[in-house]
Amino acid sequence: MPETLPQFLYEHAQRTPNRPALRERLYGIWQTLTWREYYEHVKYFALGLVSLGLQPQETIAIIGDNRPEWLIAELAAQSVGAKSVGVYQDSIASEVVYILNHADVTFVVVEDQEQVDKILEIWPQLQGVRKVIYYDPKGLRNYTEEFLMYFPQVEALGREYEKEHPGWFEERLSQGRGDDIAILSTTSGTTANPKLAMLTHKSMLSMGRNLMKVDPLTPQDNFVSFLPLAWIGEQMMVMSCGLQIGFTVNFPEEPETVQHDLREIGPQVMFSPPRIWESLVSQVQVKIEDTTALKRAMYNWAMRIGYRMADTRFRKETPSPWLRLLYFLADWLVFQEIKDQLGLRHLKRAYTGGAALGPDTFRFFHALGVNLKQIYGQTEINGIAVLHRDGDIKFQTVGTPLPETEVKIDESGEILMRSPAVMVGYYRNPEATAEALRDGWLHSGDAGYFDEDGHLVVIDRVKDVMTLHDGTKFSPQFIENKLKFSPYIKEAVVFGGDWPYVTAMINIDFANVGKWAEKHQIAYTTYTDLSQKPEVYRLIRKHVEQANADLPPAARIQRFLLLHKELDADDAELTRTRKVRRRLIAQRYADLISALYSHASYVDVETTITYQDGRTAKIQTRVSIESLDGERKLS
Repeated sequence: MPETLPQFLYEHAQRTPNRPALRERLYGIWQTLTWREYYEHVKYFALGLVSLGLQPQETIAIIGDNRPEWLIAELAAQSVGAKSVGVYQDSIASEVVYILNHADVTFVVVEDQEQVDKILEIWPQLQGVRKVIYYDPKGLRNYTEEFLMYFPQVEALGREYEKEHPGWFEERLSQGRGDDIAILSTTSGTTANPKLAMLTHKSMLSMGRNLMKVDPLTPQDNFVSFLPLAWIGEQMMVMSCGLQIGFTVNFPEEPETVQHDLREIGPQVMFSPPRIWESLVSQVQVKIEDTTALKRAMYNWAMRIGYRMADTRFRKETPSPWLRLLYFLADWLVFQEIKDQLGLRHLKRAYTGGAALGPDTFRFFHALGVNLKQIYGQTEINGIAVLHRDGDIKFQTVGTPLPETEVKIDESGEILMRSPAVMVGYYRNPEATAEALRDGWLHSGDAGYFDEDGHLVVIDRVKDVMTLHDGTKFSPQFIENKLKFSPYIKEAVVFGGDWPYVTAMINIDFANVGKWAEKHQIAYTTYTDLSQKPEVYRLIRKHVEQANADLPPAARIQRFLLLHKELDADDAELTRTRKVRRRLIAQRYADLISALYSHASYVDVETTITYQDGRTAKIQTRVSIESLDGERKLS
């Protein structure tokens, strides 16, 4: 039985050499790599790295969009006893320096000129990197740095190495053990620099094996890989599950063609964080607003039936023959077309994880007939520990533990987990390891409880759960997710806790609000200008009132403002997986938060903006503050 990820690759290459393993869309045409070709690329790239001096237990870093070369580089390193660390392709230079130095990286595999330029900028700060290998040569012809190499050149070195050392690779591959470190996976880093979780082959494969026990897939199924491979969620599907089952992994041509490519492939499984599902809902809602009155009426009729059917199934009741007939018609006339447009028509099941998904978004997809299931886990447990089962879905929960996984709640309400999928520890960080792993249990840092059906309910991060003055406990994340169901709200940060009432800072969705403004003949220039229009405040106010409607009175938003700029990962306000860094935002926007809890109806702010060429400029703007009538009267 294979013990490592590359050993599974070798097994597929032997058993089904001509089956499609990877597909990539280039210039509009899908190019296929069979399992044999996939294995040979891994073999020769690995031997090329060895000829360049790669040693067992060293680390290679990979930076770029999702491409076959990413997987080839990762498996090549693992084949010869080394490990890899993925870096988000939109990481700024300082983030890349930190990860490459902290992970003791010796080789960097990058996609294109943009990433090469990033490495050249930070080269003097890097310690121990010997070679930078790129796989898209466009624009790099005149680069003369000795440490730069083209991906096929490394494979050519590997072919030469094999002539001198026949059989060496197969022998080394067979020596791999399940306890070897496979990857260093970056944590979210919501409070500081990301930590690097050490994940073994055994831990990655155990998670994939247990997920497939609950939700089996077949070698005939397809998965479209479009989320960053540096994220544990994508590693979970592509590597942990994909290499065990042998389904085909498909790579879109560009980030902009993902929707089109999803439609062409029609995958059977999809795993995305909440922001992807939220953006799909926004897409549908905006298109429905722009369509004809007849189509809008049909959509509204169908959705009413869809929600009735979804709620019936959530209650585990048998739908009546009349409801089944109505749903059949709604599906045939409306839902199938929507699912086809979104590329979701052939899904057996879909997963959401990485953060909480709002209940409104969850119900929306079940109304369409998409089998969307919540998962719960962390990088430290290979991405998944708890999952909804088919036919046992409660949108307020994240389901029940996977096989071989134990979950318990300690006295403080923190979720603890134990399974073979738990990490070994954090790389070069014994203090954080000792804090996270105690007596064999992974301390999640999340607050939660089990409901009467044994489903886990995750409230929020322990440190983020707030207590209002009247003693009401509330989760800012829950309220934020309700707000983000609106197609016009991209991000929201809710405050309460020590304050006497709840307030929110909101980012508008520039594209959707911009379309709305054009439709209503409202002129604007920039994001800042649009966000402060009185008409936009009135639009967002309606959606805040909708979110408030079914919240407990003490947890309702009483004052809000529309932020004059988008929260940005490059400004460290969000993580690379778009989680809010609350502590930093509370410090950076302290004057705005104070104004929310004052009698002011506006606050003047001065912001420094940085242009792409590095120049900076200061802009001054007035940010309005809206009070909701009937929620709080300011004296």
